[in-house]
Amino acid sequence: MSKDLKEKALEYHAMGKPGKIEIVPTKPHSTQTDLGLAYTPGVAAPCLEIEKDNNLAYEYTGKGNLVAVISNGTAVLGLGDIGALAGKPVMEGKALLFKIYAGIDVFDIEINEKDPKKFIEIVKGIAPTFGGINLEDIKAPECFEIEDTLKAELDIPVMHDDQHGTAIISSAGLLNAIEVAGKSIRDVKMVVNGAGAAACACTRLYLSLGLKKENLVMCDSKGVIRKDRKGLTEAKAFFATDRTDIETLEDAMKGADVFVGLSKGNILTREMVRSMADQPIVFALANPTPEISYEEAMASRGDLIFATGRSDYPNQVNNVIGFPYIFRGALDVRATCINEHMKHAAVRAIATLAHKPVPDVVNIAYNAQRFTFGKEYLIPKPLDPRLLTEVSIAVAKAAIESGVARKPITDWDAYYDKLRDMMGYDNKLIRQFSDTARSNPKRVVFAEGGNLNMLKAAVQAKVEGIAHPILLGNAERIQMMAQKEQLDLTGIKIVNPRSPEEFERRRKYAEIYAEENGRNGVTFEEARDDMFEPNHYGMMMVKLGDADALITGGYSKYSETIELAKEIIGIREEYKHFGAMHILSTRKGTFFLADTLVNRDPDAETLVDIAKLTHDAVRFFAHEPVMAMLSYANFGSDKESARGTANKARDAVKMIHEQFPDYVLDGEMQVNVALDKELRDTKYPFNKLKGQTVNTLIFPCLSSANTTCKMLLEMGVGESIGPVQMGLNKPVHFTDSDASVHDIFNLTVAAVIDAIVQEKKDEEKSRKKFDKMW
Repeated sequence: MSKDLKEKALEYHAMGKPGKIEIVPTKPHSTQTDLGLAYTPGVAAPCLEIEKDNNLAYEYTGKGNLVAVISNGTAVLGLGDIGALAGKPVMEGKALLFKIYAGIDVFDIEINEKDPKKFIEIVKGIAPTFGGINLEDIKAPECFEIEDTLKAELDIPVMHDDQHGTAIISSAGLLNAIEVAGKSIRDVKMVVNGAGAAACACTRLYLSLGLKKENLVMCDSKGVIRKDRKGLTEAKAFFATDRTDIETLEDAMKGADVFVGLSKGNILTREMVRSMADQPIVFALANPTPEISYEEAMASRGDLIFATGRSDYPNQVNNVIGFPYIFRGALDVRATCINEHMKHAAVRAIATLAHKPVPDVVNIAYNAQRFTFGKEYLIPKPLDPRLLTEVSIAVAKAAIESGVARKPITDWDAYYDKLRDMMGYDNKLIRQFSDTARSNPKRVVFAEGGNLNMLKAAVQAKVEGIAHPILLGNAERIQMMAQKEQLDLTGIKIVNPRSPEEFERRRKYAEIYAEENGRNGVTFEEARDDMFEPNHYGMMMVKLGDADALITGGYSKYSETIELAKEIIGIREEYKHFGAMHILSTRKGTFFLADTLVNRDPDAETLVDIAKLTHDAVRFFAHEPVMAMLSYANFGSDKESARGTANKARDAVKMIHEQFPDYVLDGEMQVNVALDKELRDTKYPFNKLKGQTVNTLIFPCLSSANTTCKMLLEMGVGESIGPVQMGLNKPVHFTDSDASVHDIFNLTVAAVIDAIVQEKKDEEKSRKKFDKMW
């Protein structure tokens, strides 16, 4: 470890509150009544119920979501036997991973006991506290006895992750590597270097997946483990080979299809790799130094398929891909164990996921243009959010199928939604909108088809069936970009406003545009030239029904596109202004923020329009608006200033109360008063929001709204959609120039929903017009 890394690691662990985890209450605890329910006398009620039926502990306590990470510190990472207490930082780290990846609570428990029988008795004694036990960093061969005994004598899942976690992840990668090599697991010849806990567990799992024992050679520090070697342990004897013509690792490697290293660094040479069969597979999993370095391995031969345990090279075999989700699935069905069927299910789920298109959020996280299944991408990345749903569900189903689940799941769609909601990978609001859009996809124009993020979002919208994308731009350039990024443009229309093929439509648009804006100084010649520009052209497509919605903003300036939208599309007749809002889905609920885009310094009348627009929009998004008009002051507390945001907010509130008495809105107020209803209702008992939770925030100016929104997003408070346009006659939506593919996709979903609603409104207008005629 470098001096710099050592100093940074020590500073990281010591800063603020020492350590990496803490306990956070999950129930109210601010009043004496709360405390009386949490502890004495109220706590007696669940105690007595659990005494009658132990299974009720899952209902009344945190047992069902609590895992023990237990170690005696005898085999800590690459550090060896450093003792129980010295291993605590590792166990806290494991606890952190359980929580952030799968929402599982953990107590890390360091037991200062090396005698396996005593260790087993200690773990058995504390087991009732937990829903599962993750054994960690316990040396072989003691770990075998400890795990086997605890699995046999406890009725909760027990797994030694050093063995089975590595086995499951490497098995998934191995199946995919064998597929890429065009071989079969039943035919490959494998060399395993290492005979410790991980090596034994991995090899047993490979055998259960179809590897033939006669095709296996295992080596330890003394060379090939042969049946004629004296003094073999029971574990090594199981893997001993009948072959007597090989003695060393170098001998074993000749003609081998697969090498799996679970030993120590730099024991494999280029020459050994070159002696392997065609399309060889090398999994050099020793950490932090692999059995052969990536550079050495790649230099040995061009047909090599290679994996390590390191994050800085392709195909990282990382246990975090498995253990959080394996326990998640096991806990959610209250499994009594983690059996072979469940392990196989996890292997297949992980292997299958690597075949699927990778979400852009993963590509961005790893600074990759695009991961695609093959030699460089055999295993999903640890940050792939789909692991939570894919692996957990597979494990839960396997537990039910194998008869070890005490709480079977019947509604798998609901379980899938619960998992996605749990970790914020997706949120219910966006899923609902996506489903709605998918049921009635619309023609969405992407004005800047040559913008890479916009192009990717358009492809994603097509793949997910929410839209029929129309890309504006140079077709040849867009196709070259798509080819480079391996994006499939099948079913996506490309329109170049400058092409000869668009001459007639361009002329028609220019005539209509000039006719409608002649008194604003627009001549036909000017209008004709404007139609070469994608925003003009795209907005005219939407205006005249050649498309249903438009997304722009990748290159354009807000000020220009906003004015152009007012000019071409126009503001709805019931409003004098239009605006935009962001929707934020957070752990504390969904919030609507306005105006985050359009009106720089709104006066009181403009704020009234913004409030009206937002009120209708929030209802459109299936929420009942509870609105706070924000300012730096609370209910007239700023008496010195005759101007400013407090006064205009106060005036806007007064006008809204007079014009729209049914609106649940009040202000002016500071944001903490708006969001803390107990503070608000205690200090300002006259407020009209009493007892209600605010979900809609109206800001006094664009600067405060935009700054707040971006700050919250940068701090990772949740998922967002926006800016969602409110008040234009047609669905024209503006995105940030630095918007991610995910942001643009979410905005596309909103644009399609907007178009669906607009279509219904147009149909209603036509019906009323028809009725009036008759």
